[in-house]
Amino acid sequence: MALHHRAFLFLWTIAWLLATAVAQPESSISYFENLPARLFFFDDSTTAIYHDIVKGNVHISEDEGKNWKPVEEVPEGKAAMVIEHPFDSRVAFILSKGKTHYRTIDRGKTWQAFDMPVPPATVVRPLSFHSDPSKWGYILYQGLACQGSGWGSLCYDETYYTTDAFSGDAKLLLLDTSRCQFAHSSKDFKHEAHSDLIYCVAFDKSGSSTGHTLASSRLYSSTDFFETEKRVEDLGIGKNARGVVAFAIVSKFAVVAMKDLSEGSNGDMLLYVTVDTKSWAKARFPHSSSARLRENAYTIVESTTHSLAVDVLSHDRSAIGTLFVSNSNGTFFVESLPDTNRNDMGYVDFENIYGVEGVGLANVVANANDVEARRAAKQLQTRITFDDGRTWSRLKPPAVNNEGDKIHCSPDDEDCSLHLHSVTLPHNFGRVFSSPAPGLVMGVGSIGDYLQPYEECDTFLSTDGGIHWQMVRSDAHKYEFGDQGSILVTVNDEEVTQTVSYSTDFGKTWKSYDFGTPMRARILTTVSDSTSQKFLLVGQIPKRAQKDKGRFGVVFLDFKTLDRRQCGDSDFENWFARSSTHECLMGHKQSYRRRKPDANCYVGEKFKDPVPSEEPCPCTDEDYECDYNYVRDGDKCVPAGPEPIPADVCADPNDTYLGSSGYRKIPGNTCDSDRGIEKDKRIKKPCSAAEPAEGQVVHQTFEFPSPIVQYAYFRSSTVILVRLADNSIWQSPNEGYTWNRLLPDESFVAFYHHTYSDDRAYLVTNKNQFFYTTDTGETWYPMETPTVPNTFGLPVLHFHPTVSDYLIWTGQAGCEGFGENCHVESHYSLKHGRDWTLIDKYVRNCAWARDSELLVDPNQILCESYKNKEGNQRFFGLENPLELIAGTQFYGTKTKLFDHVVGFAKFSEFLIVAEYQAAKQSLDIQVSLDGRTFAPGEFPPTMRPEQHAYTILESSTKAVFLHVTTSEPPAPFWGNILKSNSNGTYYGLSIDNVNRNEAGYVDFEKVVNLDGIALINVVGNPQEAPLTRRKLLQTRITHNDGGSWKPLPPPPRDSQGNKYECDTTKCALHIHGYTERYDARATYSTPSVPGLLMAVGNVGEYLEAYDQSDTFLSRDAGFTWEEVHKDAHLWEFGDSGSILVMANDEGPIDHVMFSTDEGLNWREYKFTDEPMRVKAIVTVPMDTSRRFILMGYYPRAKNSAVVVHVDFSALTKRKCVVDPENPNAGDFELWSPSEQRTEQCLFGKQTLYHRRKREANCIVGDQKKAEARIEKHCACTDSDFECEFNYARNEDGVCVLTPGLQPRDPDPAAQCRNGEDYWYELTAYRKIPNSACEGGDRLDRGKAHPCPGVRGHGAFFWLMMLFIPVAFAALVGYWYYRRSGYGRGAIRLPGGDNGLRYSGGSGVMDTLASVPWYLLGIAGIAYEWVADKVDSLVMRFRGRGGYRNLPVDEDAQILRFEDEE
Repeated sequence: MALHHRAFLFLWTIAWLLATAVAQPESSISYFENLPARLFFFDDSTTAIYHDIVKGNVHISEDEGKNWKPVEEVPEGKAAMVIEHPFDSRVAFILSKGKTHYRTIDRGKTWQAFDMPVPPATVVRPLSFHSDPSKWGYILYQGLACQGSGWGSLCYDETYYTTDAFSGDAKLLLLDTSRCQFAHSSKDFKHEAHSDLIYCVAFDKSGSSTGHTLASSRLYSSTDFFETEKRVEDLGIGKNARGVVAFAIVSKFAVVAMKDLSEGSNGDMLLYVTVDTKSWAKARFPHSSSARLRENAYTIVESTTHSLAVDVLSHDRSAIGTLFVSNSNGTFFVESLPDTNRNDMGYVDFENIYGVEGVGLANVVANANDVEARRAAKQLQTRITFDDGRTWSRLKPPAVNNEGDKIHCSPDDEDCSLHLHSVTLPHNFGRVFSSPAPGLVMGVGSIGDYLQPYEECDTFLSTDGGIHWQMVRSDAHKYEFGDQGSILVTVNDEEVTQTVSYSTDFGKTWKSYDFGTPMRARILTTVSDSTSQKFLLVGQIPKRAQKDKGRFGVVFLDFKTLDRRQCGDSDFENWFARSSTHECLMGHKQSYRRRKPDANCYVGEKFKDPVPSEEPCPCTDEDYECDYNYVRDGDKCVPAGPEPIPADVCADPNDTYLGSSGYRKIPGNTCDSDRGIEKDKRIKKPCSAAEPAEGQVVHQTFEFPSPIVQYAYFRSSTVILVRLADNSIWQSPNEGYTWNRLLPDESFVAFYHHTYSDDRAYLVTNKNQFFYTTDTGETWYPMETPTVPNTFGLPVLHFHPTVSDYLIWTGQAGCEGFGENCHVESHYSLKHGRDWTLIDKYVRNCAWARDSELLVDPNQILCESYKNKEGNQRFFGLENPLELIAGTQFYGTKTKLFDHVVGFAKFSEFLIVAEYQAAKQSLDIQVSLDGRTFAPGEFPPTMRPEQHAYTILESSTKAVFLHVTTSEPPAPFWGNILKSNSNGTYYGLSIDNVNRNEAGYVDFEKVVNLDGIALINVVGNPQEAPLTRRKLLQTRITHNDGGSWKPLPPPPRDSQGNKYECDTTKCALHIHGYTERYDARATYSTPSVPGLLMAVGNVGEYLEAYDQSDTFLSRDAGFTWEEVHKDAHLWEFGDSGSILVMANDEGPIDHVMFSTDEGLNWREYKFTDEPMRVKAIVTVPMDTSRRFILMGYYPRAKNSAVVVHVDFSALTKRKCVVDPENPNAGDFELWSPSEQRTEQCLFGKQTLYHRRKREANCIVGDQKKAEARIEKHCACTDSDFECEFNYARNEDGVCVLTPGLQPRDPDPAAQCRNGEDYWYELTAYRKIPNSACEGGDRLDRGKAHPCPGVRGHGAFFWLMMLFIPVAFAALVGYWYYRRSGYGRGAIRLPGGDNGLRYSGGSGVMDTLASVPWYLLGIAGIAYEWVADKVDSLVMRFRGRGGYRNLPVDEDAQILRFEDEE
């Protein structure tokens, strides 16, 4: 028995050894001199291509890489590029650098040559293919044609086409192309367009002979290969569809990238998207300034059929982006993931998991701010999404490593996560993380707070689509999936090796295989669908092992020899994709049939892609989106206005109709509404709610329970916020058509709109919390703050001009109880409030030094900080100096700029500081361009700051206007207006006795968009007023930027055709100005209609009381006026002036008046049976809408408010004909402001403006109008000059030297600084800085002297060159900033007459600010700040509080206007 037993053991051992030997993989090796530029398999075949671009050769293998042979038909060194046909796996092309190329139609067995007229263009893929299998031979070829040779050659691209895969001669498609593509070139881009539709980005050279310009690049289309049809795709914007940079078809979307070439734009990119080739829509991104679409700074990343994904470079100095995802039609984007990692080539660390809908991996830069500010090394963290980018979470690491030992941190801790290397650092061909093997995901990464360098990482595997992970190999490895995941192969990627590891049980156990040749692995791959058991390993062989066979080896690995059985049905299971919290996506669950992990078998379904099974889910809210003509309002879809209905519906207004519920199922969604909710079911609606018939006006009334104390539109939006006196906030997404209360359980003391990001706003509570939105109010999120908002009347939030997430919060601490140490603290956040860092305590104003035009260090913070930091800050006076501190590196390095200041403000590119001189008890103005070095200004000796109060008024025409108070109590307030020279250093008298009020605000207003035209009110009785205490005001206008002023000419007759009682030469038109307005932002003019002004006033010797006034209009910038109606009215401009709306402002009304011909004719519309007191008329900030909101109250209920939405959209359906290329055609005309000269010149030039013809009854909408253009420069006349420094006009209008003063030094060095031949002695006149006149009478030039040359430049010249170049600019600036608040873009001032006030935002440097003896101008959007009290007066919007009284002596006070950037 023992012998037999031993014999049995021996035979069993031999059998086991033989079986083990048989079960090993097989391998062979082939040698090459260079790495492949391309190594790929023909789809669903065993044929592989190896392209050696160095030698210009192509090798082919027909047995999955076991044996290789060169393609003999292609001459040595000619193969420059290999391109496979994406829709026909039999076809591929080898392109040379010349004109002869090669084609195979049998997967590389044979190759045929064909010739082209020109060599291929230097683009990534010169060939474009048709996706229809029956048209596999339809191919576009982009070639490069050159004229001349050498440096003088001129090259351009031209495109050819073939319909037989180059079997015959290719034909010319189009010249001057940069990209052509079939509309049918993606299986996902499904549409009904003509099968031969082709899009081409090409240059239009019809109007130019100077070659290609971006402005001439357009998108063309044709359905007959451009033989007879060449259509310009206008993208829905007409002739402005130029500047096309790129065209691409991504998933189900066709996308056009176009550079914004409109005048005044900053060159951002615009994306236009279509899903049907018929209608194009502009892709709308959140208006976050940190996510601007810039050329070469955005990437359309891997997208799904549900949405388009775009990553936008969001940092100026580092490759960090923000990922946005779109709605189902690719037009509206929301921020998905901030701080995404990019590289300098634009590649983004983002990849979807193959075959699993909605799951993707991305890397973010955790220390983005340090990278941007201090060039720190990036610290990357990995995030995963299971719901198509709606939410992201960290990767939870395994608890143990591959040896079974515990990892160094707790997987439950947030700072203990798994992070993986991604797209920006590729280490293999093909996809980074996944393959068609269902649910299997691998990556190289590390566990901890952030990602370690590649060489310090290990290899990880997930078998459930990224939910759970395990460490499977120590060190970094290349990896590949085979046989639908039944075999996993890895190879060490850190050192030379001759072994691979493989697993047949989803990574639970691993075996090694020695293939015999040491090499440094470079590529590990298999067939593209991962269904084979054969792999290719490409590596670099060390010199000692090369044996003269080649530097690189291709190892063929065959794991079919493992002698596993083929799997049966019992070896498979259904694996459900996605996490349990996100089982359903797009209305269905997704599952795959895959092999069980422990089944010791191979699948063997070669070239059979796994097909997912889809199980419909019950419909939920997530499966629906807003229907057309509906907008998102929180979690609801509400109508954008009355619903359009067919013409034959609602013949009887009392009928009903079946209308939209407001929702539609997301296209492509497959949810089951029978088992879920059916939100898209049509509902019965009254016909009265439908869109009215043409010619009708409709309205909607809504009552609020409390008076309105603040309201503002989101800029570039139809969404408006309203805050009531009861501290509730209401929102309307549709211009007041419907309203809903936001966060009813919260109490709000103010709201802010982000100054530089149109779709961000902040609702401030009286606690350590605010709520914010980044999507124009669709969703609101809470955020904690370090302190409660301050009650000092200071701005609570400051915003950064270039990085929207940078915030400064100014709150208060120590103010509880008696508040012995009550003080203000400022904190900053670089993560949009997710964490805060203290800036300083006992401050009054901390703000970012950077402004939209003040381009200083973006990380610098300026603070007004008290020297002594103890006690109650509310009682601080001049004895505690307010220092100005500049802190770079986010206040990490501090520098004291001034020992004692009254305040600072930012004007355009200037930083202005009011420095207090304690010894002289006076103020100096200091100006800086860089936030570090400053230069002073010079004032007339009779008007020094120690004598008067100053108000900076405006600085948009290369000069600064200052109001200097010359009359103070006990007499009424008034003063003189001074105007600076072009660099803001010298100030001369423009006009005297200009009215101001007790708060320092002045009757001064510039006409929007027309340089040099301004209106003021002067005191007409300066001798009697100090005795009578009553000012008699008169209006003056200038058309030459303050060079001269004149009365307003009265109309010949009133609105009823009668002559005015006052008809002497003393009679003029006088209008009520800024200081008298109830709503300070009801400005005279509008940016959408150049030259159109409205005002309330009277004809007489002096201005009468408001309720004794009538309403007037001017169409020519104030040269002539007409009375349009008796009584004082509120007014508003709509739709670029195509409709004007007025409401009587003297009592309750039941109707408004409207005009469609700019005041020639007026009609009434009754909107209520109970008269209401209207206090404001509001429309969207850009004046492009025909919908208005009337805000007011019923006299019976003054403690509540009522708003009426009035819609004039249906008055006419005709759209105006606008042709910017032919401005006088259609419904528009060119107009120029005239001073009734023989030549229509203003500022030395004739400027023409594009505006609607007065009688044209049509809708302008958002159509682009022609930009203002200079027709010609004019000869200089008297109107182009003003008085020189220390000179003033006498009664005859002649400039004379002020008694006791001396003329200014002519400063020859300054006059000669630009290389002039002569300098001139000064006269009594100087040229108006903004005048462009040429020749004529030069009143500013005295005797001429030769310039001394460069050496003649004095120290003053260099000082000016260093500190004060050019001029102050753009105080009234960007109109849409001004329009974001009370409806007429005005001045938002801190506080109110009886308490502190709040506003929704106002204008970029919106006119006024003050400090004593000096009123410091503001920069940016004006106040939206916080206090602990709310004014109880109904609808009182004039806001004048927020001044801080600091006694200097018994008769003086320091006035401060807090600026909110």
